[in-house]
Amino acid sequence: MRITKRTNIAVRLLMYCAAHPAQRVTKSEVAVRCNISENHLAQVINQLAQLGYLHTLRGRNGGLSLGRSAETISIGDVYRDVEGGVPVVECFADVDNTCPLVSACRLRLALSDAAQAFYRSLDAITLQSLVCKNDELLALFQLPAFASCADRLS
Repeated sequence: MRITKRTNIAVRLLMYCAAHPAQRVTKSEVAVRCNISENHLAQVINQLAQLGYLHTLRGRNGGLSLGRSAETISIGDVYRDVEGGVPVVECFADVDNTCPLVSACRLRLALSDAAQAFYRSLDAITLQSLVCKNDELLALFQLPAFASCADRLS
């Protein structure tokens, strides 16, 4: 199964925002720290804001922040929402399917089951679990250790 670049960017962006829970971050800051083109990032920011994962504020004091708590954001949901209806293989596509084996193919069911298992495994992972107590990640984001954990902030 191949994940699109857009989904990869979305998760990096959300992780960066989760690591900075008490502040708004800027698009240019995220682009530098996460090695993402600002053009690609702008498209993903727009999509995540429309989906409710991000709050955006324009202007001099603007920036990005999570649209809801990191504990409630399932990585499986993010992958499903960002990937949208992108089929795992051609035979899952309604419009572009040219495979003549669809009616008799047993692999199609196996691939469908595998895709569902993939998403189910990601459903158990929250955005918070990717960031909290992840000293190496926080160092990459240049934050003090444990800075993103709610239990360490209080």
